[in-house]
Amino acid sequence: MKKYEPLTLLQLRKKLIPFLSLIVLLGCSSPSKKNIPSETLSAKDVQKRELKQASFSGSGYELGMQHGQFFKKEIAEIVLKWKESTEAELARNSDEVLKEFLDYADFEGSIKKWTPELYEEVRGIAEGSEQRFDQIMVLNLLDEFWVYLNSIENHHCSNIGVPSVNGSNSYIAQNMDIEPYTDGYQTLFRIEATSDRPEQLVLSHPGLIALNGMNSTGVGMILNTIMQLNASNSGLPVAFVTRKVLSMTERDDIIEFITSVNHASGQNYILGVRGEVFNFEASANKVVRFDPGNKNQTVYHTNHPIVNDDVKPWFAEFNPKEIADTIAVTSNSYIRLAALTTRIANEDIVTDDLIKKALRSKDDPNNPVCRPLDPKRYSFTFSSVVMTLTGEPYLQITAGPPSESEYLKVGFN
Repeated sequence: MKKYEPLTLLQLRKKLIPFLSLIVLLGCSSPSKKNIPSETLSAKDVQKRELKQASFSGSGYELGMQHGQFFKKEIAEIVLKWKESTEAELARNSDEVLKEFLDYADFEGSIKKWTPELYEEVRGIAEGSEQRFDQIMVLNLLDEFWVYLNSIENHHCSNIGVPSVNGSNSYIAQNMDIEPYTDGYQTLFRIEATSDRPEQLVLSHPGLIALNGMNSTGVGMILNTIMQLNASNSGLPVAFVTRKVLSMTERDDIIEFITSVNHASGQNYILGVRGEVFNFEASANKVVRFDPGNKNQTVYHTNHPIVNDDVKPWFAEFNPKEIADTIAVTSNSYIRLAALTTRIANEDIVTDDLIKKALRSKDDPNNPVCRPLDPKRYSFTFSSVVMTLTGEPYLQITAGPPSESEYLKVGFN
């Protein structure tokens, strides 16, 4: 088992490099749009977007087949949009790019070893939607494709974790920022419980097995890219790590998994287990726990390494141990981290309303935590989620930027 340990907060500088993009990830079961308890919460200036919701049951291939059949039209559209985006960014045929990527990628062994049922789920999505397996698989290798392209610039997700202190509620929350062409495909999947798996609520869009999510026992996972960290072309991809965690219930088992599995991509994971919250920066060779040491015990993260020094040689300038005293104030990731720190770190009690204000914030107009849809910019806030993990767990979620979209409260059956 790889060891993890809290380290002090080190600040770091970030540079800009042009990059491409992809999509994000999901998972599910028996097609149904009913029996999803939800309650609309108030918000101002709401843009007209509709959160798609669907329930699926079964496991493995069954989940994927139902998902693929139910969202066949949407998956075909997403595949086409991915191709168009890839060709526009790289000025190359998307099939040629995909073939080169899959020649490099060697993830099948790890996927089948750690999450064989999820491999079957992806196969089911492809067959149910009548799409090529390789095209569906690449949608589920978001960060791994970015690693292949050596992309670093347009990762903008902002994450917050709040443990329970003296009986207060515990939350994890995220703005998920991805490509503008995904707008309109915001989807929440309910994966129904089985005898060996709790009920799950998963944010994603059709064709993908997970962006983030939570389960009915109060376990939640949010995540954001750390491109500077070392990667492995034979490790377990991010989407599969996430869905594996959401199928689990025990804290020690989950931490053992996160800290021992071979990670395919540099990633920050904020894990919530009922009243406890853990933040791990994971690379191919190392998993390090980040704890900023706040009195209120909160954590937060954006898109650069803060404590993990397992940095790629060509990103050596990002090594937090080497450049702890150098801060690029124009760095997007640093500016967003500073905004979250200012709004969260010193509060005696962090409520979901305070979290929502932080996720709606645009303290720096050029580097906002909440990114409105702008065709001239590469990414926007596809969805914002606030997961309540104590008491009776539930999710609050938007379709689109939270400054424009209402939070919808969704509970478990």
